[in-house]
Amino acid sequence: MPRIEALKPEHVPADSKPTLDAFTNSLGFTPNMMATFAASPIAFNTWATFLGSMSKALDVKTRDSIGLTVSEVNGCNYCLTVHSYTAEHMAKLTPEEIILARKGHATDPKRDAAVQFARKVIETRGNISDSDFNAVKDAGYTDAHVLEIIGLVTMYSLTNFINNVSNPDKDFPQVVPAGMI
Repeated sequence: MPRIEALKPEHVPADSKPTLDAFTNSLGFTPNMMATFAASPIAFNTWATFLGSMSKALDVKTRDSIGLTVSEVNGCNYCLTVHSYTAEHMAKLTPEEIILARKGHATDPKRDAAVQFARKVIETRGNISDSDFNAVKDAGYTDAHVLEIIGLVTMYSLTNFINNVSNPDKDFPQVVPAGMI
């Protein structure tokens, strides 16, 4: 049961409405997470801007793989449903690659380094070792890429925490619960 209710369209604050309408038009429906998040125009619009900027970071398969591993570590079942859906339908990851990403790995060696690094960043709250840093750099990532990976970890953690606290009703296909993969 949601702790914070998803807003009905007539209750969306005026400052959140254009952003929420843009997402609704793009997706074809309004996800409960967004209808909940829209209650705070400041937080919602800041996140939407962050999401728009971070959608240019790395490639879609790496971004979605990072979203899956971060959501798994943070225990966000809502985000796991969303990222599993988008990873399959938009990033074209196979079901096996989705499970692998949830475990903090990828089939592609370079993507694997980014996903492992993202997992280390979230697990250690950024207190990574020199060997963790060197591994992602040795895989071919630049300093700019490392900062983008950290940005993605942060962005995905924000939605994980919002959804873990608010507990919106799931509106994407269910996935195997965390810990059972």
